[in-house]
Amino acid sequence: MDPILFFIFAAVAVICAISLIVQKHPIKSALSLIGVMGSLAILYLLLGAEFIAAAQLIVYAGAIMVLFVFVIMLLNAGEEKSPARPSWFAKLLGIPLMIALLGILSYVIQRAAPEGSLAFGEYTGGAREVGRALFTTYLLPFEITSVLILIAILGAVVLAKKEL
Repeated sequence: MDPILFFIFAAVAVICAISLIVQKHPIKSALSLIGVMGSLAILYLLLGAEFIAAAQLIVYAGAIMVLFVFVIMLLNAGEEKSPARPSWFAKLLGIPLMIALLGILSYVIQRAAPEGSLAFGEYTGGAREVGRALFTTYLLPFEITSVLILIAILGAVVLAKKEL
């Protein structure tokens, strides 16, 4: 049952990601991104990483997406206008270059990962393992990220106050 669910939600994530790129209206793109985040949370659950799945839903699909929608509404972004005609160069080389890039990335990732290893080593996604990793090995990046988020919030408040 797990492989079937994996392929279903992986397909949903890919379809929502394609929809995210193709949409012309920013709100519709943000909703597609929520679909991707929800699918990723279910994929994390299938991998047995309940804490990471809950964090994915609460932090990314919840808080970050509310911030994205708030910024879209603040900027009053309308529908994107299409160019008069797409470049023939982009049409001709776009898909083969994308396939080549995906092939190279797949090869590099496959060669770099040891056989049968987890992507994160000893961390499997439980609250204890994630907490230990965040506050020992990854303490500096965690703190830098929190300072950057604080700076972004302050910048958003300053920009919002200027408009009033």
